[in-house]
Amino acid sequence: MLAKFKQKCATAISQPPLFFLWLAPAWVLLGICRLIINTTPFKHYAHRLGVLDGTAPRTPLITHRQEARARIISSAIKIAAKYSPWEANCFPQAMTARCILGLYSIPYALFFGLRRDTQSNGNSAAESALKAHAWIVSGPVIVTGGASFGQYQTVGCFVSE
Repeated sequence: MLAKFKQKCATAISQPPLFFLWLAPAWVLLGICRLIINTTPFKHYAHRLGVLDGTAPRTPLITHRQEARARIISSAIKIAAKYSPWEANCFPQAMTARCILGLYSIPYALFFGLRRDTQSNGNSAAESALKAHAWIVSGPVIVTGGASFGQYQTVGCFVSE
């Protein structure tokens, strides 16, 4: 227990100041985004996600400085999501990343994807369900959502203006 605590402290100390600057705001933004998703129809806030750019997978070019910031922002969002009392799944994380990246004028692409997930229901019959996912990339950085291009069929992409 003590060794794990020491490891977490060492990891925290090694983080850059920008990480700590965005940790609490990311946590709050995750809650606000979750509330928006649950109470507002998508069409009312879709234009705030960026410019609709079809379904082709693409990543915007960014500078080394923007890449470093995107990595730090990604870490802050992941940690904030891990310790939030509400469900902070892929969509609120992507919306939060979009907001923070937008503040720094870091180019991004926010993707929505679907995949068919086949599960056995116990009666040797397979049920097929659609699984949705959202992820955001900026240059070579997968800011939220993990490596999803190979697992999900892209159905929509919003890019920074």
